[in-house]
Order: sequence, then structure tokens, then C-alpha cells
Amino acid sequence: MPPAERIAELRRLIRYHEERYYVLDDPEIADAEFDALMRELAQLEAAHPDLATADSPTRRVGGRAAAGFSTVEHAEPMLSLDNAYTEEELRAFHDRVRRGLGLGPDDPVTYVAELKIDGVSIALTYEDGALVRGATRGDGVRGEDVTANIRTVRAIPLRLRGDAPPERLEVRGEVFLPRKAFERLNAQREEEGEPLFANPRNAAAGTLRNLDPALVATRGLRAYVYQLVGAGRPEAPPFDSHGGTLDRLQQWGLPVEPHRQRCVSLDELVAFCRAWGDRRRTEVDFDTDGVVIKADRLADRRLLGATSKFPRWAIAFKFPAEQKTTRLERIEVNVGRTGAVTPFAILEPVFLAGSTISMATLHNADDVARKDIRDGDWVVVEKAGDVIPRVVGPILSKRPPDSMPWRMPAACPRCGAALHRPEGEVVWRCENTSCPAKLQRGLEHFASRGAMNIEGLGESLVAQLIARGLVRDYADVYALAADTIAGLTSTSERADGRAIERRFGAKNAAKVLAQIDRSRTNEPWRLLYGLGIRHVGERAAQVLEEAFGSIDAIQAASVEALQGTREIGPVLAESVRSWFDEPRNQALVARLRDAGVRMDVPPERRAARRADGPLAGKTYVVTGTLASMTREQATAAIERLGGKVAGAVSRKTTAVIVGSDAGSKADKARELGVPMLDEAGLVALLERA
Repeated sequence: MPPAERIAELRRLIRYHEERYYVLDDPEIADAEFDALMRELAQLEAAHPDLATADSPTRRVGGRAAAGFSTVEHAEPMLSLDNAYTEEELRAFHDRVRRGLGLGPDDPVTYVAELKIDGVSIALTYEDGALVRGATRGDGVRGEDVTANIRTVRAIPLRLRGDAPPERLEVRGEVFLPRKAFERLNAQREEEGEPLFANPRNAAAGTLRNLDPALVATRGLRAYVYQLVGAGRPEAPPFDSHGGTLDRLQQWGLPVEPHRQRCVSLDELVAFCRAWGDRRRTEVDFDTDGVVIKADRLADRRLLGATSKFPRWAIAFKFPAEQKTTRLERIEVNVGRTGAVTPFAILEPVFLAGSTISMATLHNADDVARKDIRDGDWVVVEKAGDVIPRVVGPILSKRPPDSMPWRMPAACPRCGAALHRPEGEVVWRCENTSCPAKLQRGLEHFASRGAMNIEGLGESLVAQLIARGLVRDYADVYALAADTIAGLTSTSERADGRAIERRFGAKNAAKVLAQIDRSRTNEPWRLLYGLGIRHVGERAAQVLEEAFGSIDAIQAASVEALQGTREIGPVLAESVRSWFDEPRNQALVARLRDAGVRMDVPPERRAARRADGPLAGKTYVVTGTLASMTREQATAAIERLGGKVAGAVSRKTTAVIVGSDAGSKADKARELGVPMLDEAGLVALLERA
């Protein structure tokens, strides 16, 4: 057989056997036979380098460890799923779907039910059948490019099957670590004295973000895909159902979880969820914490639409949590970054749903009183959604006779200030703006991955910086010196649970300072989220950045202008306005600006908007006062759609936007014959674009 034909045949055979082993768990040949095929292919490619290709199975691992991950923007946002924890909540979802589709109580809706894989969400992009990119979910809008690591996951084909693959294909899925691979990995780490992973999901997440693809390849990651975002080649017939889409993904050689079921009634959905609640721990080799339920007809999905967070056509039914009993040693309180003081339980350690827990949430003082939970009680604990430990309630038959009801402390445990409970709220708060606990939690949030993403500035280091008076607000972080950090200590945990304390040292201090310096160039939404404004999450921060273009414009915006922004409601708008009205917060923003922290959208993003938007190549001038938006908002909206906003009118100006009390710029437009638009015309322009 000619070398080219033999190479093609070997690649086909290897992919076939990879799929049998890594997707179907039904191998047809021994490992030694598979290895022999790989060796033969590698030898032929070495002898004929002109026949080697990037999508060959021999290229799954290659190159040196990466220096870091770049950020990529998803073609469409990767939304989360709303949750249902009871059959009643599942029925309520079903009723909402029927109402949204205009159906009567007896009209059927067809769903597809799939096991919810407890792993790491990914987006895979194929061009002309070849895998070109793998990215993490990130914040849903932007993720990390982990293509080199994705290529090591043997369940994921480097090339799609078939002679006419789509020109471009994007699919969403989940990377996970099978339980057996997780057990092997933790056994190896224990031997080497490394900290153990808490559960397979954490191990998968840590592995996927490792900078060495060769190490990633040894971990045994698997994957399933569950959603098609878009496929090129217009002549391809459109899909009309989710079930049909999954079948087509399988035909292309993509791994699809096999236990899905088409359900034509709520009773069938409930039966599927009940059955897998019992079978999941014995019949599949991966962690699953529920069932994902999706409307099958794609036309129904388009009609139902989505909120800013969740699709209305899908929900995740969470299995009832595993429960254990243990002793509650004492109740303590925690002070959060907003001053919220919440109780939590210190427990005798107990192994629960894959990890050992020694603390659990108690929600609020009213919840503790309602359940009558006390120091020294034996309690039932569970993991809500198999993730967050919480106390279900006490076992009264085991309560000590000298037990006393628990009372919320009257003073903050960190600063001693009196606690207050605002009218209509269940949460007690410390209102001391100088409280070190508030600053500590706030700074941890400021440095967190979703906000300013300052790696190394973790809980231990933050606590020391505050305790020594080195950091009094977020801006002080940017004035830290290397020798200051080097003299502090870091704490790590051995496999046996014992803590090891070491000096931070010059090398680690330099790494932290490099991260702090890098964070100065972050996009403004990260800073806005990091400031810890109440009700402002990552998504709201991104929406505000898109609408206003800079922190300064957001700071100057009225409540009406803020509330006029899509997805921003009155509570959030008032919270933002109140935060920026506080003089100490204004001073903080000014100090961050002086420290070189970016306050406006990066030029490259503005340039990209100008190049690609529907108003690209057009120039506008805004003059006068607008009623429904500020001039900064109008400018940001035009630039977001690709247009340019100039400060002076010329013959090259496309149009002048004229508000009330317009001055000389309107006169200049009339003189030059430049078109003018009033505010209604601007709104219509933006809507058409």
C-alpha cells in the first residue's frame, strides 16, 4: 500500500478505536495493538514529513508548556441553566413552557432529558472539519483559549467524520474526569506528597487550565458535547430538533452522552429523573448531579427565548443531596465584603458527596432560630446541589440537656461595632466602613479571577497586608513594593492535612507584583465588578461597560440613564448611583486612576467595533442635551456599532445629532448642508443598526 494510503487508513483506524475506548467504553482491541498502530503511524509520518498534518492522532500532544492562556470571545454567550430541586419546581417549569408557547394544559410538549455532567464547560470550533479552537466558558462571554489541552482529550476528534463537513462548526460540551481516573490521580498525588483534589470536577478544572499539555494528556480527561451553536455550508439542511442535532453530532464523530431520552410528557420526565437519582452512582463512571431538560423542537426554543442568564426552554433538575449526620461544635459568624454578618457552623469533619467538610452555611440568624440549631447539636448536613454544605436541621433526640438557644452577637466580631439589621431585611450588617473584615473580603473579591484576576493575592496574603496596615483600600495594592511582600509568609497544606508556613520570598513577591501590574490594563467591567458595588455582578458590569464605554461615564450617569440601559433595573441603577455618590468611593476611583488602572474600553476593542459594525465608516457629531441618554451614552452606542463620534462638524460628517439647547455645531451643520437627526432619529438609527 502506498504511504499516503496507509497513513490515511491508520488515522481512520486509530480514530475508530479511540471512539470505541474513550466514548463508548467498548474497546475492540488490546492496548498493545492500539499502541502498535500509533507507532506505525508515527514512523510513516517521520519518514514522509510532507504527509504529516496538524489533525493527525500523533499530534495530540506537542510543543512546550504554554506561558499562559489568551482570552477569546464566544460566538454566542454561554448561558447558565436555571435549577429545579423538586418535582413541583419541575412542574412549574413545564407550565411556564406551555404558557410561553401558547399551549393549553393538555397540549403536549416534547423534551430531551440528558444526564448533567459535573465537569467543565467548553466551546469547540471546527473549520472545514478540523479542530481549530477549544475554549473554557469563562464568564460566559469570554473564555480562555485551551486548544493545546483540548487536543489531548482523546474523546474529542481532531477531524470530523464524513466527506463534506461544515465550513465552520461550533459546539458546546463538558470536559470531565472519570471516577477511576480521579482515584488514580489522587493516589499518585498522595504518593508524591501533593495536595489531593476534592472531587473530579475540581481535578478536571485544574487539569484543563494546566499550562503543560503533556501533563494534561496523562490525566485521562473525557468529554461529551450537547449543543450545536452554528454550522456553516448553507446547502446543509437545517435541524429542527435537539434530538436530531445530537444524532448528527454523533455522525460527525463527536462524543454525545448516550443515556438521553426523548420525553413527551411531564410524567416521563419525572420518571427519568427518579430513575437516574438512584442509578447514577453505579451505572456511569462520571459524576452527575442532575438531569438537563430541554425543549426538543428548535422552533419552540426560538419562541421561548432567554433571559440575560438562562434560556427559558431548558432547566437543570438537581438530584436530592446526599445527607450525613455529624456534631456541630459551635456557631460562628462571618463578615462579608458588604458588611453582611452571617452565621456558619463549625462541624466535626465528615465525608460527604466526594469531600470532607468541616464547615457549613447557616444562611441567616432567622434560619438558625426557625430550625432551632444550637452549639453542640448533632445535625443532618447535605451539599446543596452537591456543592455547598448546609445544615438541614438538628437531631433533637441527641440534644444535650444543658443546650441553650443560639443568639446573634450584638457587635461585629472583627471591629466591635454594633450590628444593625435594616428594616425589611433578614441580614445583620456591620456598617463600620473601616472594618478590617469588610476590607479583607472586599480585597479578596477585588483580586478574584472574575474581577481583577490578580493571581497570588489570596486570602492569607490579603489578611497579612491588612493586619500590618499595608493596605487600607484597593488602590494601596498598586503601591506595594517587592521587599514588603517578600517578608510576609504563605501557608500550604500537606496531603496529611498539616499546614506548612514559609516566607513568601523574592521570587513569589515578583510574581505577585507582575500580576498586580498586569491588572492595570484589565477591561473596565472587571474593575467595576471588583469594586464590590451591591447587586453588580459580572454580567451587569459588562452591560454597563458596553453601554457607557468608561468608568467615568458610568460615574456621571443619572439613575434614569442607568435604568435606561438594557438588563439594568431600578434597584441596580440606584445602587450604582448611590455608590458613586459617596465621596470616599469617588476618591478611591481617582486613586485607582492615578495608579494607572484602565478606566475606559481598550483602543483595540473600540477599533474592532469601528471596523466590523453596521455604522463602520460613518462619522457623527453629538451636540446639545439628550433626554433619554447622556452624550457619553450616545457616543458609546454609536462607537459600539462601528461609528465614529467627532468633536467638530465638517463636510465629511455623516450626520449631526441635535439635542435641546444645541449651539454652534447645529449652525455649522446647516451651513455645510450636513444632515441633522433629533433624538428620536438617533434612537431609530441605533435600533435599525
